[in-house]
Amino acid sequence: MNSTHRPFAALAVAEAFSISGTRLSQIAVPWLVLTTTGSAVWTGVVGFAEMLPYVVAKALGGPIVDRVGAKSVAVTADSASVLIVGLIPLLHWLGILQLSWLIPIAALMGAVRGPSDGAKSALVPTVAEHGAIPLERVTGVMGAVERLGGTAGAAAAGVVVAVIGAPQALLVNAMTFGVAAACIAHGVAAPPKPAGVPVAGEQDEPVPSYRRQLAEGWRFLRQDSVLVGITVMVSLTNVLDQAWTAVLLPVWAQATGHGAGAIGLVLAAMAGPSILGALTAAAVGERLPRLPVYVFGFVLAGVPRFSIFAFDAPVWSMVVVLATIGFASGFCNPILGAVTFERIPRHLVGRVSALKTSLCWALIPFGGLLGGGLVALAGWRAATMGVGVAYGVIALMPLLRKSFREFSEHPAEIARSGRQPAEPARPTVDA
Repeated sequence: MNSTHRPFAALAVAEAFSISGTRLSQIAVPWLVLTTTGSAVWTGVVGFAEMLPYVVAKALGGPIVDRVGAKSVAVTADSASVLIVGLIPLLHWLGILQLSWLIPIAALMGAVRGPSDGAKSALVPTVAEHGAIPLERVTGVMGAVERLGGTAGAAAAGVVVAVIGAPQALLVNAMTFGVAAACIAHGVAAPPKPAGVPVAGEQDEPVPSYRRQLAEGWRFLRQDSVLVGITVMVSLTNVLDQAWTAVLLPVWAQATGHGAGAIGLVLAAMAGPSILGALTAAAVGERLPRLPVYVFGFVLAGVPRFSIFAFDAPVWSMVVVLATIGFASGFCNPILGAVTFERIPRHLVGRVSALKTSLCWALIPFGGLLGGGLVALAGWRAATMGVGVAYGVIALMPLLRKSFREFSEHPAEIARSGRQPAEPARPTVDA
């Protein structure tokens, strides 16, 4: 393998294992709670307990990524996840696993996984620069890897949970975090800090305080109208996606008698074709009209996706519809990644990307509560359809909001227009 591409390959493998494990826990934990308590509300509460610390820790971890280095943060956090996730099967084997234990463990899982995901994201522009690879290509391949990990994790989760049970499935989840930590530790080099960035012990002025660094990232984010528009839209669709994944989908599987295996099939049917979509975006992303492709992918993921579950369509037709949606949605994240990294200055990547992503995820902790509450109030069919309609309305935001006007512009186009572009995002990882 070309040595310049080795960090990219190592990051891609680490992301594949990390996403596979995360998808495994996304099925195993809700299924564990639902089958032991029979309560959709408690299932949503456990999802809330994991996602709230995830969002907060990811936002607050941005300056630490810029200071300590994305590589160090990713390796440390993934190593800690091995121990934390492994507590669930351990307590199960000891016969003392209860909600009173599961809720704080879920909170720890989220608190550690947030900085880890933020650090891996901050590594993307670095490996692109190291290998002299266009950002659209890197984000496209990483999007494909994410969906490959999601497909493998979903397929494995349905089988593992059905065969050996949810607690044992989480032991596999712990192992995947260990592999991810090893890949980044041994495969991703730590480049030197860029010129002009102060290093402790080597500068005339003291390193800016954590609070100041966090404030700088926040100021930049809120002044960029494109990033603000993306953040608002994605945060709203994310809470609806979480309501579906954490509550509506497991409740559908249980109510219709399809079982845990159907959850894995459904997620794999959507994630599998999205790999092809992301790879296509990697190959031709630089020539695609960004905004129309982005809107089309989100529109398909709304009413068409949720209606097939609300009306309990045959499983084979679900697979066909989800495969089509998956392929179209595969273009969205590569486009979002390229737009985001193009607009963030080099020295702010860790904190701005972490803040943006955490704000995109800010409502996710409430997704499980939303799904559980809607099911309790209106039943799972009406709840599913209502969430789908809301998703479809939000998907049209880019056509109505002025903040998306510059979404499709590449840095060269911004320069030709006479506006001052942001410095290309090429962040520091480790000293």
